[in-house]
Amino acid sequence: MKIYWATFIKVFTGLLERPIWMILLVSLCLMSSVYLHRTVWDLPVAVIDQDHSPASRLLIRNLDATDKIKTVGYDSLPAAIHDLGFRKLFAVIIMPTDLEKKLLAGKPVTIPVYGDATNRLPNGQIQQDVQAAYQEMLRYYETEVMLAHGFSLRQAEVILAPITGRTEDVFNPGISFAAIVFPGLLVMLLQHSLLIASVRVRLMLRSQSQPPLLVYMGGLSALLPVWLFLSIVLFVLWPWLLGYRQTASIPEVLLLTFPFLLAVLGLGKLITECLRRVELIYLTLSFITMPVFYLSGTIWPVQAMPAWVRFISGCLPTTWATKAIAGVNQLGLPWHSALPDVAMLLLLGAVYTLLGMGIGLLRDGRRLRQLMQRHSG
Repeated sequence: MKIYWATFIKVFTGLLERPIWMILLVSLCLMSSVYLHRTVWDLPVAVIDQDHSPASRLLIRNLDATDKIKTVGYDSLPAAIHDLGFRKLFAVIIMPTDLEKKLLAGKPVTIPVYGDATNRLPNGQIQQDVQAAYQEMLRYYETEVMLAHGFSLRQAEVILAPITGRTEDVFNPGISFAAIVFPGLLVMLLQHSLLIASVRVRLMLRSQSQPPLLVYMGGLSALLPVWLFLSIVLFVLWPWLLGYRQTASIPEVLLLTFPFLLAVLGLGKLITECLRRVELIYLTLSFITMPVFYLSGTIWPVQAMPAWVRFISGCLPTTWATKAIAGVNQLGLPWHSALPDVAMLLLLGAVYTLLGMGIGLLRDGRRLRQLMQRHSG
């Protein structure tokens, strides 16, 4: 065990003396700074009032009262479309002529809306607020019509809204795109940084002419304390500073992160043995980062993926780690509910390691036979 501890101390002190891994925290700060406002507010939206009726003014007031929209008055459609094209506006809404007359006559009304679909998040928020503002105005006029026909206010409310919905916050209360994306983003950062570090340690140790297994174990296990510390910063400290909901304790986060780190070390072993060339390894790691993020189920649900894509997703540690950490730390599920995910991470780590060892033995055996043939020739 002396050689194990000697390698452990050497690699661990090297990480502390040259804390390049701190770049991960700098990267985290830069990426998460765009989400400091948590969601989008006061998006400039052009409003062209061609009706100038109480109905159109009511709808404009309802739009301006929403959190996401800040109405800007325009007189001409070409000027508004011009500013929309130059990203000065996020949408253009037109109050058509005879808006109020058609509402009172019960005729269908079309409200033209020009949006910038390239900004998907603001565009979706604006669509929701426009629909909500229109429904609020429509309900006001429908209530007025029913009151004029002899209905009481209570009867009108029951007819117009027979079912009252109630929303209870469970996952990340509030409308925060960052809070939804954060678990998968942090897991991806943790995996990618550990893959680079583990590959670097393996290549460094391999240059010492076939070191024993204890040397590899000592060098790789020296990475675990550093990345466990990073997991506390990423999954506990930083979300707390940003004000996101957290329900897991630090021991629970560590218990979920530890098997994930083991699975990533196994994946690093497999990648190293398959490629072995430094430039190929780092090039591969740079290309797989974003696909791994998308396949983890953070942006698109795994259940909606094709079967063969789900299979690939299930072979990635990030998929199971994101599910486990988000479930316990955001959904408030008990820790034992993530035990199947933990078991899957341990299984993936073992499979990756065994596959890497098998490929390494095959490649080393082939190289040994080639050397023997050269010497015999």
